Amino acid sequence: MSIRTITALLLVSGTLVPSAVAQNATSIQSPSQAFLDPANGLSLEQAIIRGLAQEPALRAERTAIDAARRLREQAGLRRNPSVSMEWRTEPSGTDDQAMIAVEWPLELFRRNARIAVADREVEATERSVADRERLLAAEVRMRYGEVLAGVRELEVLEELLATLRRQHDLIRVRVDEGASPRLERDLLDVELRRLEADQLVQMGRVEAAAVELKRVLGMPSAESLRLRDTLEEVVTRQLAASSNRAGADSTDQRADVREAQARIGVAEAKVDRAEREGRFDVSVTGGYTRMDAGFPQFGFSAAGQLERVRGLFHYLSIGAMVSVPLFNRNQGESAAAQAERSAAVASLDAARLAADSEVAAARARDDRAHQAVKLYGSGLRTLARQNLSVVEQSYELGRSTVFDVVNEQKRLLEIERAYTDTLRTAYEARTSLKRALGERQ
Repeated sequence: MSIRTITALLLVSGTLVPSAVAQNATSIQSPSQAFLDPANGLSLEQAIIRGLAQEPALRAERTAIDAARRLREQAGLRRNPSVSMEWRTEPSGTDDQAMIAVEWPLELFRRNARIAVADREVEATERSVADRERLLAAEVRMRYGEVLAGVRELEVLEELLATLRRQHDLIRVRVDEGASPRLERDLLDVELRRLEADQLVQMGRVEAAAVELKRVLGMPSAESLRLRDTLEEVVTRQLAASSNRAGADSTDQRADVREAQARIGVAEAKVDRAEREGRFDVSVTGGYTRMDAGFPQFGFSAAGQLERVRGLFHYLSIGAMVSVPLFNRNQGESAAAQAERSAAVASLDAARLAADSEVAAARARDDRAHQAVKLYGSGLRTLARQNLSVVEQSYELGRSTVFDVVNEQKRLLEIERAYTDTLRTAYEARTSLKRALGERQ
């Protein structure tokens, strides 16, 4: 064996100039490191908090709560009084009359019913926004997991590429020395280019997933974003948390179920309002009249002088106007409100049924997925890496062919990708379960 071949073997095994190799490795940043920062990156919990605070669509929906509260204030205001003025005169005479009248609606039954409907509308709007927050938190978790899964697969490709490049350098030396056929070098060259192409494609997927994550976080696509967690760390925490979970899965506190309950309250308040508006109502009226009237004849005054017969009169009036529900007792609106209440009750039943089914399906998927993760963590991946290491050492010693190394690398890549898919499935299953239970963190 020549000196160049021995040198290549030492470089592959890592026994020659370790400090130079370490310095070289740290000076070149791998593509996956551009998305991760264990010290200062954005954690999953921070991402959820940021998304709930900054996502534009959610901020727009929160304005509906302010609008509902302002409508509640409007519903509590009493009706304005009506003021009417009138002036009369005699065209060919001297008589004239001025009148002013005030009408004040009492709203004996209507105001409280109107306020009750507005109160229920505020509650329903708050529940609707809370449900949107539940869905957004789940979407942030999902987008965060997509980036982590893509980064993990990118790391696996980087690891295999680094190993394959070392082997490619070794086989090139062997071919130059005449110790190995050119076919082995060409085979490794094909495999190397294929993995490099896979790496580029995977980088594009991760970058696209990062852009989608920025969208739900309310961040511009050009802004820098690095994550703190890895997919394995998050799933490991989920496994630890699942052992301490509560026994019963209750959906009564889920935002969409509570919104459906609030909609029943709105419908019931509308029924009461329609019935109250069909009753009689009273308006108090009052007025003042000034009348200047007289006759063309003359008479004697108290002083005995002739003067025109005339008088200036002042009148005050007070009364009440009653609206009598003789024909219109608001029958149609009352029936429509009853139908709306029936629909709200059915919607609540549908929301509870959907929530229970969603929780049951998510729970089953979550349990099985985490069992699969534990199976991979029981030594399957370690054994696959050991097998690859043995085959690589055998090849370096000339006891196996390059075909064996390539096949074992493909097998390891398949196992790592399957493990990544399992981690992604476990992560998505827990995300679905948290969404089904109405949990944000």
